[in-house]
Amino acid sequence: MFRCFALHGPSLFSYLHLPLKAFHASSPLYWKLRDEYKLNRPDILSRITRLLVLGRYKALNDLSFDFSDELLDSVLLDLKLNPNASLYFFKLASKQQKFRPNVTAYCKIVHILCRARMYDETRAYLTELVALCKNNYSYSFIWNELVCVYEEFKFSPLVFDMLLKIYAKKGLIKHALNVFDNMGKYGRVPSLRSCNCLLSNLVKNGESYTALLVYEQMIGIGIVPDVFTCSIIVNAYCKEGRMERALKFVKEMEYSGFELNVVSYNSLIDGFVSLGDIEGAEGVLKLISEKGISRNVVTYTMLVKGYCKKGEMEEAEKVIKEMEEELMVVDDYAYGVLLDGYCQVGKMDDAVRIQEEMFKMGLKMNLFISNSLINGYCKVGKIHEAERVLMCMGDWNIKPDSFSYNTLLDGYCRVCHMSKAFKLCDEMLREGIEPSVVTYNTLFKGLCRAGAFNDALHLWHMMLKRGLNPDEVSCCTLLGAFFKMGDVESALGFWKSILARGFAKNRIVFNTMINGLCKSGKMDEAKEVFGKMKEVGCLPDGITYRILIDGYCKIGEIEESFKLKDKMEREEIIPSIEMYNSLISGVFKSRKLSKVGDLLSEMFTSGLAPNVVTYGALITGYCDVGNLNKAFSIYFEMTEKGLAPNIIICSKVVSCLYRLGRLDEANILLRKMVGSDPLLAHMGLDSLKTDFRCLDIQRIANTIEESARSFSLPNNVVYNVAITGLCKSGKVDDARRFFSALLQQGFNPDNFTYTTLIHGYSASGNVNEAFRLRDEMLKMGLKPNTVTYNVLINGLCKSGNLDRARRLFNKLPLKGVAPNAVTYCTLIDGYLKVGKTCEAASLQEKMIEEGLSPSLATHSALVNSLCEQGDKGRAMKFLAAQGDVKCGDMKKIAKLHDMTHSVCPSLDVITQKQISLIVSSDAKVSANACFMSEAIS
Repeated sequence: MFRCFALHGPSLFSYLHLPLKAFHASSPLYWKLRDEYKLNRPDILSRITRLLVLGRYKALNDLSFDFSDELLDSVLLDLKLNPNASLYFFKLASKQQKFRPNVTAYCKIVHILCRARMYDETRAYLTELVALCKNNYSYSFIWNELVCVYEEFKFSPLVFDMLLKIYAKKGLIKHALNVFDNMGKYGRVPSLRSCNCLLSNLVKNGESYTALLVYEQMIGIGIVPDVFTCSIIVNAYCKEGRMERALKFVKEMEYSGFELNVVSYNSLIDGFVSLGDIEGAEGVLKLISEKGISRNVVTYTMLVKGYCKKGEMEEAEKVIKEMEEELMVVDDYAYGVLLDGYCQVGKMDDAVRIQEEMFKMGLKMNLFISNSLINGYCKVGKIHEAERVLMCMGDWNIKPDSFSYNTLLDGYCRVCHMSKAFKLCDEMLREGIEPSVVTYNTLFKGLCRAGAFNDALHLWHMMLKRGLNPDEVSCCTLLGAFFKMGDVESALGFWKSILARGFAKNRIVFNTMINGLCKSGKMDEAKEVFGKMKEVGCLPDGITYRILIDGYCKIGEIEESFKLKDKMEREEIIPSIEMYNSLISGVFKSRKLSKVGDLLSEMFTSGLAPNVVTYGALITGYCDVGNLNKAFSIYFEMTEKGLAPNIIICSKVVSCLYRLGRLDEANILLRKMVGSDPLLAHMGLDSLKTDFRCLDIQRIANTIEESARSFSLPNNVVYNVAITGLCKSGKVDDARRFFSALLQQGFNPDNFTYTTLIHGYSASGNVNEAFRLRDEMLKMGLKPNTVTYNVLINGLCKSGNLDRARRLFNKLPLKGVAPNAVTYCTLIDGYLKVGKTCEAASLQEKMIEEGLSPSLATHSALVNSLCEQGDKGRAMKFLAAQGDVKCGDMKKIAKLHDMTHSVCPSLDVITQKQISLIVSSDAKVSANACFMSEAIS
C-alpha cells in the first residue's frame, strides 16, 4: 500500500533546474581555535593520523600541537602499515628545533620501512642511529629496542641482519657478534653477505681466531659459504700463523667444488711471508701456475715483501724485473716495498736508486715511500738527510703525517738532539698534528737516554695535564728512569700510582718493575711485587720468571732460582733458552758446576738449541774458573755449528788469558780482533809479542779473523780491550800514546777506559800520572766511580802514601761515591802492612757499622795482627762480628776460631802463615771441586 506525503515548499524537480556548484567551490572547512586548544591527546592523535593517511600533509601545519616522544611513538604505532605517512611524520619530527626522535622512534621507523622493502631508507636511518651513539650502553640499547619493537610489530627481522652489517663495517665487533649470536632467536638467520662482512672486519681488526669460530657457527646453522668466504677464512688461518691448516682448508674447498681465486692464494703467500718462510711462498706460487690462475701485481708484491723481510734484496729486485718482463704494470706500492726493504737494511744508496727508477717510470712519491726514506736515514744516523726528505714532501704535494714526524723525532732522540726534537714537536703543532702518546713516549726515551731524568718527569706531568692517557710504554719508560737514577723508593711510589691508573693487571708493567728491582739487587722487594702480581689476578708469564731467576742467579742464590724454575714448570709455563742461559751463568757464579750438564740435557730434551749467548755463558763460566781447555772446547763446538763468536766472547777469552799471565797468546788474539783497524795496528799493538805456541790459540785466532769483519769495528769495546792488553803486558806508556791517538780520531772514552789506564799507572807505581788521568776524566764530563777510586787508593797504599790514601777515602762521600767492601779492605790491608793495627781495626769497625763484610783474607790478617799485639778482646769481638757472613765463609771463620783456641788456648798468637794455610787450603778444595765436576762431556 502506497502512502502519499504532502510536499511543502519547492518540488524535487525544481531543484534539478537550479544552477549547480562544484564541490571544490563550496565553503572551506576551518578548524575553530576555541575548539582546537580544548582537544585532548587522543583527538590530536586521531586528527594527525587521519590527515597523514589522507596525504593532507600541509594541513598539519595548521594543526597546533607539540612534538613529544610519546606522540611520535603513538603515530608510528598507528601508521605502522603506512610507510609513506610514517616516514613523512618522522622527517617532520626530525626537523624540529626543540625536539629530536629518540632511539625507540628510530627503531620503529626502520622496522616500518624494512617491511615496505624500502631498504635504502632503512639502512640510512639505521646508520644514522648508530652514528648518534656515544658509548657501549647506547649500542646495546639499540639492539634491545629493535627486539622490543619487533615483538610489538611482529615484523621485520631483516632489520637485525642490516644492523649486523653496519656494526661490522664500523668496527663495532663486540656488538656485531652479539647481534650474530642472538638474531636467530627472532626468526632471522644472518645473510651470507653480512657474515662475510663480519668475518672480513674481524680479520682486519686482528681477531682472526674469533673469525674462525664465527665461521664454524655459520656452517653449523646452515649458511653456505661462497668464494669470498673462503678467501677470508684462508686469510684468517694465515694471520693466525696456521699455514698447514690454511693449505688443508684450500684443498677441502676445492674438493667441495669451489674454484678459489687469486685472492685466496695471495693470502697464502702473505701468510708464509709473515712467518719469514719464503720457500713456502714460492711453493704457493708454483701451485698457482699449476692451476692456471693468473698472477697479479699483489702476488708479485707479496714475494718482493718476503725477500725484503729476509734481507735478500737481489732476489727481491729479480721479482720486480720478472714483473716488467711479463709486461705487468709495476705500481708505486711494489716499488715502495722494495725501497722500504733497502731502508730497513740500511742500504740507502740502493733505496735512492730505486726512487730514481720510479721517477723514470713516471711514478710519483707517496707517503709510504717518504716515511720509509725518513726511517732509513734515521736508522743509519743520517739525520740531515731525513730532514731533507721531510722538507721535500711539500714539493711532492705530500702532507707529512704523525708517523713522518714521530720517525724523525725518534732519529733526533736516538742521538740525543733533544732541542731539535722539541722544535720538531712545535712544527707538528703548527701543521695541525697533535702529539700522540707515541710522540711523548719517543721523547721520554730520548730524555732518559740523555740522562735528563728530571726533564722526563716534567714532561710526564705535562702530558697528564694535557689530558693524554699514558700507555704501558710511557709507564715502563718512566719506571726505568727511576731505576737508572738509582731511586728505588721513588720507583716504588711511581709504580703504585701506575697501578691506580688502571694498570693493575698489566703484565708488562709488573715485569718492568720486577726487572728494575732485580737489577738493583732488591730481590726481597722483587719477590714482594711478584706476590702482589698474583694477588691482583695478573698471572706471571715466562718473562716474569726469567727476570726473577736471572736476578737470583746474579747475586749467587742459585737454589732460589731453581725453586722458581720448578714452580714455573708446575704452572706449565714453557721455559725459554734465555732462562737456561741465566741459570748456566748462575751455576758458574755459585760454583755449582755439576749442574751445568743437567741444564744442557734439559735444554736438548725441551727442543731448545743453544745460541751464541748460551755458548758465551759457558765459555765465560769456564774462563772464570780457569778451565781454559773446556772453554776452548766449547768455543770450537760453537764455531763448528756455524755460530760466529761475537766481540764479547772474544774479549772474554783475551781477558782470561791476560789474567792467567798467558800474555803472548792474549796478544795474538787481540791482534786478530783489531787487525782490520789501521790505527790499532800501528799504535803500540805491533810491538806485542805474538808467537804461536798453542794450536788451540791458532785455531781460535783464525776464527776471530773471520768474525772480526762483523764486529762493526772500530768500537769502544775493542779499543778498551786493546788498552787493557797493553796495560797487562806492562806497556802502560804505549797504552797512553795509543789512547791519545784515539782521542784525536774522535774516540769517546768511558769510565772503563780511564779506570784501566789509571790501574795501569797505579800498578806500575806512577800514582801521580794516575791522578792526572783522574783529573782529565773529570774534564771530559765523566764521573769516577767506586772502582776508579779503589784503584787510586790501592796505588797510594802500595806506594806507601797511606795518609793521602786515607784523606782520599774520607773525601769519597763529598764526591758522591760510596766506598764498598773493596775500598775498606784495600785501606785496611795497607795499614796492616805497615803495622798500624789500631787504625786498621777502627776502619773495620766502621766498615761493619756500614753493613759491609770484610773479605776472609782481610779479616784473618786483622785478627792475627791483634793477636800478635795481645789485644785478645778485640780479636774475639771481630770473630763474633762475622755471624752474618755467607755459609762458605762461616765455615772458614769457624775453622780459624777453632784453630786459634787449639793452638793458643788462652788466645795466644796464631801466626799469619797458619791463617794463610787455612784460607789457601779451602780455596784449593773449592777450585779442585770446580775442575773435577766436568759438566759437559
